[in-house]
Amino acid sequence: MSLFISFEGPDGSGKTTQARLLVEWLRQQGYPVVLTREPGGTDIGEQIRLVLHDPHNTEMDARTEILLYSASRAQLVAQCIQPALEAGHIVVSDRYADSTLAYQGYGRGLDLEVLRAITAFATRGVLPDLTLYLDVAPEEGLQRRRAEGGEWNRLDAEASDFHRRVRAGYLELASSDPQRWVIVDAARPVEEVQAQIRQVVGAMLDQKRAIQS
Repeated sequence: MSLFISFEGPDGSGKTTQARLLVEWLRQQGYPVVLTREPGGTDIGEQIRLVLHDPHNTEMDARTEILLYSASRAQLVAQCIQPALEAGHIVVSDRYADSTLAYQGYGRGLDLEVLRAITAFATRGVLPDLTLYLDVAPEEGLQRRRAEGGEWNRLDAEASDFHRRVRAGYLELASSDPQRWVIVDAARPVEEVQAQIRQVVGAMLDQKRAIQS
């Protein structure tokens, strides 16, 4: 039973943790699951990720940024996502194409229709069946990132106004396609957030089984 689930949200919203917990739960249920991330997920994509996230690359143009993200995404779809879906697996991705619209579109101010065209080319039209948007105030998310002491990348270092535009963009994307998006309050404890995610995913799996039977 193939299913493509993406996690989206501002930096520090807990996407990586929640994606990992969901994958563990799905595997316990006996589902074959592939976990990946953006940018990255392949050897080529991980090399691109280093360039994109390097805090020293302050001169990177917004157009360069979108093309690098798209290059990583194109490789991920071709090498990982599409083959897994064709094999009947569940794919869980920590970020996917909607990040481009939120960050480079709403955040950077690039033309959304141009971004959609580039993204459609890079993804071969492969879209998630379900997008879980983990919502948290930008200030809280960035505070979490600092407290965790993990990767602090070039985008994390952007001004607060940038992160507010990104969040507003995400909320607009979610409201425009409620059949695919589910907004999750990520300010709650990890266990509560994961419980809601499992409920949503479980209901979708039940629905797919009912259709196939």
